[in-house]
Amino acid sequence: MPGLSQIRRLEAAAFRAWPAASTYYDGTWSIRLTPEHPSRRLNSINPLDPNDHSELDGRIERASARFAAVGRELTFRQTPLASRELDRYFQDKNYSATHESMVLGVDLNQIKFGRAVDHIPLRDVGRYVDASLVVHGHDRSQKAGLLSVIGNIKAVTGLFVSEDTDGPLASVMCVQDGDLAGILDLGTRADARRQGHGKALLVAALKWARARGAANAWLQMEMKNVEAISLYRDLGFEEAYRYVYRTKPSYINDDALHD
Repeated sequence: MPGLSQIRRLEAAAFRAWPAASTYYDGTWSIRLTPEHPSRRLNSINPLDPNDHSELDGRIERASARFAAVGRELTFRQTPLASRELDRYFQDKNYSATHESMVLGVDLNQIKFGRAVDHIPLRDVGRYVDASLVVHGHDRSQKAGLLSVIGNIKAVTGLFVSEDTDGPLASVMCVQDGDLAGILDLGTRADARRQGHGKALLVAALKWARARGAANAWLQMEMKNVEAISLYRDLGFEEAYRYVYRTKPSYINDDALHD
């Protein structure tokens, strides 16, 4: 596992690549809220210092009020940057640990691009969002929220879509932030999976990022998505660290939410 400074750097890059509508701080807790989009990463508390664990009851009560005000359940995203005392608090209070995920990274110089096709990113964000909703099978009611999230990204962003006669086949976002490239929203249409479409588009996005000066790529993936993790490992991605979401015992998990 990388050191805490490298984990902080990757976390900061991830926050910029998938920006919340509003971010508040309580000590070193980054409280991210986005009422118009259901992503867990956009609606969670992210502790960023292992030594920050004072006055937990009062701070959690204040954060709960913020979440309730926008119709969200209190959710912590627990990475190696969270304190051990906070972990013990979760266990004592019977907080559920759900959606274990990993952060993976790769040195782009190690990827064998071979005959990877040069793919020009879309300029039309609306077209990309429409394709993403189709590919992932998400309801069109999420369009406005995804448009807002992408519109708030400050770093250079490549939006990639492949299509066939039936419409979008695969989609992926690549956010280049200095020497880092973040991969988000990769997906393949249900009837076209396991045919290499997602991998081909991913490689094209990574090639685009490397040509623009990125040296390393990162992504976040749920542990249960074994097939996708295998794809990434085949390309050279390696695990950097893991995280889980922590929710109050009364919280009923909603699998419609995105990681």
